[in-house]
Amino acid sequence: MEPMSETPRRRMSAPQRRDEILDAAAAVIARAGYDGCSLEQIAAEAGVSKALIYEHFDSKRELHGELLGRHATEIFARLEACAESGATGEERLRLGVDAFLSFVEEDRDAWRVLFRDAADPEIVEALAGVQSQAVGVIAALMASDPDRVDHDKTDQGDGALYLELHAQLLAGATQAVAHWWYDHDTVPRAAVVDRVMEFCWLGLERVASGESLRSARAAAAAAKR
Repeated sequence: MEPMSETPRRRMSAPQRRDEILDAAAAVIARAGYDGCSLEQIAAEAGVSKALIYEHFDSKRELHGELLGRHATEIFARLEACAESGATGEERLRLGVDAFLSFVEEDRDAWRVLFRDAADPEIVEALAGVQSQAVGVIAALMASDPDRVDHDKTDQGDGALYLELHAQLLAGATQAVAHWWYDHDTVPRAAVVDRVMEFCWLGLERVASGESLRSARAAAAAAKR
């Protein structure tokens, strides 16, 4: 009787093996958090040796950084696609919010990897970089809005900084809503998008039309005379 041969391990190219390790890292970090996981756990999840991981990544921090970059690239691609499909500023914002929340809905592990360990000192710099990129993408989308009105710089200050400020507000508000929705996933995504639009767009629409707090105060003062 001939001895049974062992099933050979599936051969992969280096990029394929790297992707497999990243997928395993996403699953382990989502369960245990960055600080709570180890390269041994990631290796076990991927079905490889720890030594093989070191052939692709120098450290857990480098592995996590590449994972952040992978997820951030996907989110940014979704947001930028909105610039090509929305005919108006409102459509572009709605499509962007929906694209972001669809990412949260479709890949909960990725969302946890991106923001669960935001206070960990080892990765706070990398996370800050991703969030800064997100604000930049949102600001660029706002700048290319066909409905946007340029503001008087003597009233609003530097235009680029003004856009960045609004982008920061939008990014922070939507991220906070996504955190809440993660724990209340019975609420339909469409309902969450509607609430974000009510909060963000109604104010932005008034600003886009040229209204400001200064002009609103002036109008209120005139009405009292």
